[in-house]
Amino acid sequence: MKKKTLTGKDLITVGIYTAIYIAVIFCIGAFNAIPFLYPIFLFVGPAVAGIPMMLYYVKIEKFGMLTIMGIICAVFFYIAGYTWICLSIMIPVSILSDVALKIGGYKKFASMAVSFMIFSLGIMSGPANLWFAGEQYWDNIRESMGEHYAEQLAKFMPTWMLPVGIVLIFAGAFLGALLGRKMLNKHFKKAGIA
Repeated sequence: MKKKTLTGKDLITVGIYTAIYIAVIFCIGAFNAIPFLYPIFLFVGPAVAGIPMMLYYVKIEKFGMLTIMGIICAVFFYIAGYTWICLSIMIPVSILSDVALKIGGYKKFASMAVSFMIFSLGIMSGPANLWFAGEQYWDNIRESMGEHYAEQLAKFMPTWMLPVGIVLIFAGAFLGALLGRKMLNKHFKKAGIA
């Protein structure tokens, strides 16, 4: 009988895949230095991250592994300057993604895909700062990136991008899950995932 509590091996797995996820999102997010690419990131980020994340999902058999990953990501992005908003988005969606995976079944691709779509909503914590963190956040953008960048960012990321961004994230995460499944098909078969 397998232990239901997280083991040291589970925590090492969490650490490895958290580092990979942060690296992928951070590298793709660097393209946000070009304001018109910011909305595209909301689709491409989860689409690319879905490939290593599906390999991670194959290894998840216990509740809490996504929650811990989400907390680590939230703290990382908070330290990187994404304010309290990243904590208030990333932590709840990581808990919800853990719940969705547990309810749906750890060895079912559909529940993995839905869970990853929920988890990917954490990406919204970056642009959410543009709409909810206040003028001080915009002042920081102007100071670090310049007035022209801030104007262009406001043009390409208006408030109505919130619902559009959620749709883009869901679509990108679903595509990422499919790509991950396709690329890692032998791992899925070995793990007995339908």
